[in-house]
Amino acid sequence: MSHSISTRLLLLLALCLPAQAAGTPATWPSKDQLRAVQIAAFYCSRENSEKSCNRARSMADPLMDHPLLSGVCKDVVWSLLELARVAPTNDYKRRDAIDESARKITRICAKPAKPRQAKPAAPTQS
Repeated sequence: MSHSISTRLLLLLALCLPAQAAGTPATWPSKDQLRAVQIAAFYCSRENSEKSCNRARSMADPLMDHPLLSGVCKDVVWSLLELARVAPTNDYKRRDAIDESARKITRICAKPAKPRQAKPAAPTQS
């Protein structure tokens, strides 16, 4: 009898662990955080240096694992991670591709605004 009680207790504890491990709920990245990623990407596209591109990638990388961000946002982040690398020549196409992905991050990855509810129309008398 005590064996079945201890087994049940262990199963109950095992079920409770994931709930405790979850901790605090995730929050949306702030506009300032997204803007910082954008600025770092702009700097990478302009300077084409190892330091600036590593910084842009290291700031964008945590967004890939963020549970609240959409797949579209993660696609934009992924493209930035792929593009923000040092290139032999810093041509216009490279800079433009990085800048375009950086501009999209602040638009697409921001917390969606709550839709405004339309005010009910006043009833008209016929």
